[in-house]
Amino acid sequence: MPATTSDPVPAVRSRSAIRSLLRLWPYVRPIRARLGCSAVIAVAASLMSLLIPLVLKWMVDGPIEEHDTAGVWLGGGLVLLLGLLEAALFGLRRWMVARPLAGVEAAMRADLYRHLQRLPVEFHDRWASGQLLSRATTDLQILRMFLAFPLVFLVVNGATITIGFVILFTQSWVLGLVLLGPIVPLIILCSYFETRYALAARVAQDQAGDLATVVEESVLGVRIIKAFGRHRSQAHAFRDQARELWGTEMRKARLLADIWAVIMTLPEVAIGAALVIGVLQVSDGKLSAGTLVAFLSTALALRWPVESIGFLLAMSNESATAADRYFEAMDAEEADTSGTDVASYQDGLRLEGVRFRYPDAPEGGPELLRGVDLHIRPGETMALVGATGSGKTTLTALLPRLHDATGGRVTLDGADVAELPVGRLRELIAVAFEEPTLFSATVRENVAMGAGPDGATEADVRRALDVAQCDFVQGLPQGLDTQVGEQGLSLSGGQRQRLALARAVVGRPQFLVLDDPLSALDVHTEALVEAALRDVLRETTALVVAHRPSTVMLADRVALLAGGRITAVGTHAELLRVSAEYRHLMSGDAPDEPSGDTGEPTAPAPLERTDAL
Repeated sequence: MPATTSDPVPAVRSRSAIRSLLRLWPYVRPIRARLGCSAVIAVAASLMSLLIPLVLKWMVDGPIEEHDTAGVWLGGGLVLLLGLLEAALFGLRRWMVARPLAGVEAAMRADLYRHLQRLPVEFHDRWASGQLLSRATTDLQILRMFLAFPLVFLVVNGATITIGFVILFTQSWVLGLVLLGPIVPLIILCSYFETRYALAARVAQDQAGDLATVVEESVLGVRIIKAFGRHRSQAHAFRDQARELWGTEMRKARLLADIWAVIMTLPEVAIGAALVIGVLQVSDGKLSAGTLVAFLSTALALRWPVESIGFLLAMSNESATAADRYFEAMDAEEADTSGTDVASYQDGLRLEGVRFRYPDAPEGGPELLRGVDLHIRPGETMALVGATGSGKTTLTALLPRLHDATGGRVTLDGADVAELPVGRLRELIAVAFEEPTLFSATVRENVAMGAGPDGATEADVRRALDVAQCDFVQGLPQGLDTQVGEQGLSLSGGQRQRLALARAVVGRPQFLVLDDPLSALDVHTEALVEAALRDVLRETTALVVAHRPSTVMLADRVALLAGGRITAVGTHAELLRVSAEYRHLMSGDAPDEPSGDTGEPTAPAPLERTDAL
C-alpha cells in the first residue's frame, strides 16, 4: 500500500484572502437578507454611540454653561437612552444571525461529509484522517465566527469611521486633519501584517490537523501502545507536535501584539495632539468648550472601530485559510457516478488485461498488476491464491472500484465497471474484507448496512447471521440491539469477522467478493461457516481470496496470482498436479520451480500430501 501523508496540499500558497472568502457565497446567499439587516442594525447601534458626543456638546454649551439643572437631567436621560438603544440593537443583531449561521456551518459540514463519502479510496490513502477531521470541525467553526463577527464589523466599523470623521470635520477641520495623520502608516503596516499573519495562520491550522491525527491514532491504537509499552514514545510524538503548534501560535500572538500596539499607539498619539491643539484653540476663543468635548468624545468613540482593524484582519486571514482548507477537500474530484446499467445477458465477472499501480508508487517501479486476465462464469465461485504481497487484496478492490484500474477493464455481465453508476455497482457487489470494520452502532445496524437501497428485513438479518455462524449475538446484553462500540473492539476478532461476513451476504448480492473472510476463525467455527456459506455461494458469482486449503475447497475453480498476472487456473486438484508454486502455497514446502510459473506440468506432490489436502 502507498505511504500516507498528513496533508498532500502544500502548507502555504499565495492566494487572495478576498477570493478565498468569496467562495463562501453559495452558502451565505440564502441568509444574505438577515446578514444585511444585521449589518444595518449594527451601523445604527454605532450611530447611537456617535450621537452621545453631540448631546454632550449641547449640554456643555447649553444647560451646564447656563446652570440649567432641568436641561442637565434631560441631557443625562438622552445619553442613557442612547446607550440602552445601542445595547438593544447589538443584542438584536446577534439574535438575527445566530441561528442562520449555525445552519450555514451545518450545511457546509454535511456537504463535506457527503463529498468525502463519494471520493475514491486513493484520496483517503493520501489524506490523514486528522486533517479531514480538523477541516470538518475547527475550520468550519472559524468560518462561522467570521460570518458572525469580522464580516459584519468590517462593514460596520468602516461605516462608523466614515460617519465619525464627517462629524469630526464638521466640528473642526483642523483637528480632523490631525486625527487623519496616522491613516497612511496604518494602511502600510496592516498590509505587511496581513501577509505574514496569513502564512502563520495556515501553518498553525495544518499543524492542528497533524496533532489531531496523532491523537486519533493513539486512541484507536491504544491496545497496541499498551501491549508494547509505547506510551512514552507516543507521548513524545504528541509533545513534539503540540510544541510545534504552540510555537506557531506564539508567532501569531507576537504578530498580533505588534500590530495591535501600533494600531493603538498611533491613534492615541493623534488624539493627544488634537487635545493639545484643541485646548489652545479654546483658550484663544477659536473653539467652544462644548465643541472640544464633542470632538474628543467622538474621537474616543472611534477608538474601538480603528483599534479593532488588526483583530478583524487577523480573524479574516484565519478564515481565508480555513476556507482554503475546506475547499481543498471539496475540490477533490469525486468518482464518476454516471454510466449505464449492466447488460441483459449473463457473462459473469471478467478481468481483461487489468493493470494497476498506486499513484504514489516509486517512479519507474514495476506495476503491482501487469495484465490480469480472468473469467468467473455466472454462478461460479473462484478462489484467488497468491503469495503475500502479490496483489490479491488490491485486485479485489478494483471490482467495486475502491481503486480504479490503470489499464485494461473489469466487466460485470458485459458492462465495464468504469461505466456503471457507482451506486448501482455497489448494489451489485458485496465485499467482506480480511480486516473487518464495524461502526459504533447496533449489531442489527452493522449487518443491515450491507443491504441494498430497500434495506434489510429482520428475517434477512437473521439469515445472514446464521450463515456467518453469529450465534454469539444471542448472548450479547441486548441481542441484535447491542451497541458493538467504536471499531467493534468490544468483540473478538473472530466475532467481528463473522459480522462482516453477515453484512456482505445480507443483501443477497449478485456478485460477492470475500477477502480471506475466515482467517480469524478457529477450525471448528470455520467448518460451520463454510458449510453454511456454500448455500450462499450457489446463488451468486463469487471471488474468494484464500490462504488455506479449507477455504479453497469452497471454490469451483482456483486462480493463481503471481508476478502481477494470473499464471494458472483450474480446480484445486489440477493445480496441485501442474503447479509447483501452488503446491508450495497450499503446503508450505519449498517450490519445485521459480515463482511465477507458466503452468507447465510438473511432477505431482507425494500422494499422501495430495490426499491430505
